[in-house]
Amino acid sequence: MYKRSSFETSQIISNYYSVLEKITAVSERIGRDPHTINLVVVTKTYDQESILPLLDIGHKNFGENRVQEAGDKWSRLFTSYPDTKLHLIGHLQTNKTKIALQIFDSIHTVDSVKLINEVQKHISHEKTKTKEFFLEINLGNEPQKDGIIVNDLKEIMLKFKNGVFFNCDGYMCIPPYNEEPALYFALLKKIALDYNINKLSMGMSADYTKAIEFGATHVRVGSEIFGKRV
Repeated sequence: MYKRSSFETSQIISNYYSVLEKITAVSERIGRDPHTINLVVVTKTYDQESILPLLDIGHKNFGENRVQEAGDKWSRLFTSYPDTKLHLIGHLQTNKTKIALQIFDSIHTVDSVKLINEVQKHISHEKTKTKEFFLEINLGNEPQKDGIIVNDLKEIMLKFKNGVFFNCDGYMCIPPYNEEPALYFALLKKIALDYNINKLSMGMSADYTKAIEFGATHVRVGSEIFGKRV
């Protein structure tokens, strides 16, 4: 089910520090504090042995795409590394909302009114640990992608203002493939300013430094650390 990174432990650690150095360099160049950038290391499909080197050097924030995989993989790791923060960065099916809220500290992919209502139903459960929620915005209006289209955002933000029992903490986007990502990073930043949203989850291995230039607070990096998935 899971795979081992093709890189040796020393290479994984070297790659990780290289990413941190790039985050620091771009942040300082544009006058941002690099400590305000959260590196979410994407560990989807990788086994525990690939992840352990980063846990052992103290990294805290990790991203997974699937609820079941995250639960299976991290249940024992949480015991040894209780300060780990797990981020859901893949689509969340409504029938898995309750268990997702018990596994993840942050959900980056709240993508519909239906899912908002489902989170609302379970948010007060005693086992819920999720404290941070991002709305996923489909900036390119791509029918094959999940996410809230911009034209629907105003109504949804009013829903949060008038009675939803959890906060919209940030926005997340994935720019259309093979298009200039900076255009979409700039658009998400503008939308966030319009709604007084301070957290932006945008940028992956190919474009996270550009995302930081446009205000990303959370970047999701996997392949630059572990190698390409095959």
